Amino acid sequence: MMKKKECVAMLLAGGQGSRLYALTQKVAKPAVTYGAKYRIIDFPLSNCINSGIDTVGVLTQYQPLVLNDYIGNGQPWDLDRLHGGVHILPPYQKASGAEWYSGTANAIYQNLSFIERYDPEYVIILSGDHIYKMDYAKMIAFHREKDAACTIAVVDVEPAEASRFGIMFARDDDEIYDFVEKPKEPKSTLASMGIYVFSFDKLKKYLTENENDKEATKDFGNNIIPALLANNERTFAYRFEGYWKDVGTIDSLWETNMDLINPNIPLDLYDPAWKIYSRNPVMPPHIIGKEAKIQNSMVTEGCYINGTVDFSMISNGVTIEEGAKVTDSILMPGAVIKKDAIVEYAIVGEHSIIESKCHIGARPEDMENRDEWGVAVVGHGLTLSEGTVVAPKQIVSENM
Repeated sequence: MMKKKECVAMLLAGGQGSRLYALTQKVAKPAVTYGAKYRIIDFPLSNCINSGIDTVGVLTQYQPLVLNDYIGNGQPWDLDRLHGGVHILPPYQKASGAEWYSGTANAIYQNLSFIERYDPEYVIILSGDHIYKMDYAKMIAFHREKDAACTIAVVDVEPAEASRFGIMFARDDDEIYDFVEKPKEPKSTLASMGIYVFSFDKLKKYLTENENDKEATKDFGNNIIPALLANNERTFAYRFEGYWKDVGTIDSLWETNMDLINPNIPLDLYDPAWKIYSRNPVMPPHIIGKEAKIQNSMVTEGCYINGTVDFSMISNGVTIEEGAKVTDSILMPGAVIKKDAIVEYAIVGEHSIIESKCHIGARPEDMENRDEWGVAVVGHGLTLSEGTVVAPKQIVSENM
């Protein structure tokens, strides 16, 4: 038995991210580039170390190679520890045979032996596809004060958005008395953030019972939380009021990136007391050519820009040639925008080449029918030949 830890974090990072289409065909969703120099998983990993949690299991499954390489030994997040640290936990061969993770609850169940090594009092379960800054220590303290079996982080959402989430019903003391997973007609706007603190003995009990139920879907929202409530376990809502966004769709990924350059959005990446750490390549400073015009954008290391950039996120190693125009867009690492190409309201994947005179995306005000507008996407490692046009909402996953 290893030295006891107060809390172990289990980070669910195995989702396919199918709604991100071409951006997740070869990359797990938590490894998708965000904010020009980060990947989505940087946020929960940074939250852990900033909250004093130094033992993290990262549960991977779909397209894990980039994510595994990126996390490495955990050094950028100060998670390269002899006792604890970050551990990659893929599905593995057991005496009874190999088994893919069949749901969020099953994924944690398959790794109970990892948690037991540290004999924690609490386990915090996190998702790898959310952008937010949160002090988990405060949530754990709330859980302890309430003597809870489970505490669920919640955020108040717009009524029109509520049907996308698991919806909680809580009393004035924040005790949850009902829960509905993605209701068609929501009667509450208290949405689960997919962040749970469990007392470990309770977690182990309910995961084991769920695993032995052959009819169960092996999921926290569909099975574990309803079982807790059915047995009158002390289950509480922890209300979070900061910036939080699920980046599960093309539109939400684009919007969340654009929020970083919106002065009215309260996601501060410059707070020295709560840094977001990342593994960044060693590159020279960016170069801004004499023909370049850049405003209201983020530009990272190793870029060469000689075109026009406005309200955009420019990741490391990007090239934008003379006469090219990039507006309201996200360029992921290594993207190349050739001379006189136009990229607007679009996402261009890693190491893709947009040849001269291509036109990717369109401004919504230039559309006759606004309902036909949407973010255009070019996947990773592609080449679009000279003069190619990519329409709004179009998703390109092969060379054109």
